[in-house]
Amino acid sequence: TKQTDENYTIMVGDSNEEKTYPKTKCFHMNPPKFDGVEDCSQLPQLHEPAVLYNIRVRYDVDLIHTYSGLFLVILNPYKWIPIYTPEMVEYYIGKRREDIAPHVFAMGDTAYRTMLESKKNQSMLITGESGAGKTENTKKVIQYLASIAGRGGTEGKPVSYTHLTLPTI
Repeated sequence: TKQTDENYTIMVGDSNEEKTYPKTKCFHMNPPKFDGVEDCSQLPQLHEPAVLYNIRVRYDVDLIHTYSGLFLVILNPYKWIPIYTPEMVEYYIGKRREDIAPHVFAMGDTAYRTMLESKKNQSMLITGESGAGKTENTKKVIQYLASIAGRGGTEGKPVSYTHLTLPTI
């Protein structure tokens, strides 16, 4: 690698070919130990290319959920991945966000537990472009809430749905 006041010259791949780029188009890389971190806010070099690279590393191994600070980024995998099963619902119930992998169920559980503790309504904002999976993720949040909401005070046994009021999301 060579640098001037305005450019970096780097070796590309195994070809030993040199390419020169303006410094304004170059970004520092994160150490490899940060590849695929669950929360992009943990990246030492926090810029758009680093965030996109981290999300891509996770996506390539079917980890479609990634935190970015308080937010959850979910990429549409455009294929079926068995991550919305009843077993996954059980796994996320009552767990702290820091203790488990990023997932839409973790966000649903956080909203539900906060609602119970604070006795205040909670909301979730699910946004994205056409085809991004907004409807599917909304269904998954509702699936999760419906699975856990009927358990309060019954030691995990469902209660009669005639007495069940689901939270507004």
